[in-house]
Amino acid sequence: MPSMKSKACGFTLVMLLVVIAVIALLAAMLLPALASAKKKAQRISCVNNLKQAGLAFRIWEGDNGDKYPMAVSSSAGGTMEYFAGADTFRHFQVMSNELSTPKILICPADTRTVAGSFVYLNNQNLSYFVGLDAADAYPQMLLDGDRNITGEDAPQYGILKLVPGHPVSWTETMHVNQGNVGLADGSVQQLSNSGLHDALQNSGDPTNTWRIALPE
Repeated sequence: MPSMKSKACGFTLVMLLVVIAVIALLAAMLLPALASAKKKAQRISCVNNLKQAGLAFRIWEGDNGDKYPMAVSSSAGGTMEYFAGADTFRHFQVMSNELSTPKILICPADTRTVAGSFVYLNNQNLSYFVGLDAADAYPQMLLDGDRNITGEDAPQYGILKLVPGHPVSWTETMHVNQGNVGLADGSVQQLSNSGLHDALQNSGDPTNTWRIALPE
């Protein structure tokens, strides 16, 4: 009986193209989901940063006459005199003991870098604004939050003035037209543009103008 030679098996060009097409299709399906998961993780990490910062503010407040650093003179260890935008980092710097590490001052969705220590901290090592007028009397006031906040008028010398009921929104920086804010009562909220507008509307006396120090 004549022997039969087995045919060599292997990929044909058509089969290879089919495999490549399947891989490309799977990648197209998975990449958006992975990107969405990454953004969600960054948002959660940012919220945790603000919760830790809010706790630091409240601990510092408890040790300093129930006032945040922005309401205490620098001669008494506060930052009252540092109201210009170029000094935003100082409001966090005075809380170095309460914050423990400057890592929590950078949102993972931000391109800015972490300071090596609080000694070298500056605005470029900071992802968050500070509400200069935040106080326990208005627990819903904005204490801190993502720096991609914008109002009706452009900031002047790094200070953004916000009036309840007036336009306020997020820019595309960091969380793409969304953001997180820490309130004077220690809570943190994830807000859309409309949510931010409502939060400002409910922040306290609607006749007041709240000053936001941006880390420019």
